[in-house]
Amino acid sequence: MKKLYIFKVGETFENTKKLLGDFDAWVAQCISSNLLVETIDILAQEELPPFESVLGIIITGSHSMVTDEEAWSLKTEKWISQAQEHSINILGICYGHQLIAKALGGRSDYNPKGKEIGSVTILTNSAKENDPLFKDAPDTFFANVTHMQSVLSLPEGAQILGYNEHDKHQIVRYTPNIWGVQFHPEYTITIIQEYIKEQADELIALGFSPQKLLKDVMQTHYANSLIESFAKMLSK
Repeated sequence: MKKLYIFKVGETFENTKKLLGDFDAWVAQCISSNLLVETIDILAQEELPPFESVLGIIITGSHSMVTDEEAWSLKTEKWISQAQEHSINILGICYGHQLIAKALGGRSDYNPKGKEIGSVTILTNSAKENDPLFKDAPDTFFANVTHMQSVLSLPEGAQILGYNEHDKHQIVRYTPNIWGVQFHPEYTITIIQEYIKEQADELIALGFSPQKLLKDVMQTHYANSLIESFAKMLSK
């Protein structure tokens, strides 16, 4: 039976991991569909799956930077570029989104507007109406983010489905089977609060107020439903 694989391409802060678990667990907790789900720890050099075993892929976020071109990242990037030829369904989250863009011919790098963190507003456009994953997305919704890099230019044929003032590529459909989101659909209120607290000194140095960011954290109901929607799409 084919599996939904979670490609774990990063690890959270040690304190956060002790309190709340890690990236792959957060993604897995969003899936209630009756699918076989397996994590592949890319950083631990676990083997990437053969395409014939794959029902779908979710690529997690990471504290690494796509532009560092670490060996594990380049290997995954090559796998993604080959996966499109096999019509593999892929959802990339944050780093995963940026890696997909790079793998398919786009460019990811530091966002000229700097860091984005906290609960932010995402806007969608009319292109979503014909999209199997985002067709029910509201015109605006809240989502949790924490990133320095973004997708700066899209591969040929990619389509923007969602954006905001900070990042015009918040939701992208790269191919009929591959999507990326810059936000974190797996982040709960507790997780984004921990991320703000963990980065407090850095945020202050960048001109943010951690207290205001914590105060402005919102429920992100639609964003939190996305991973389950992806899983349900695979099971049809």
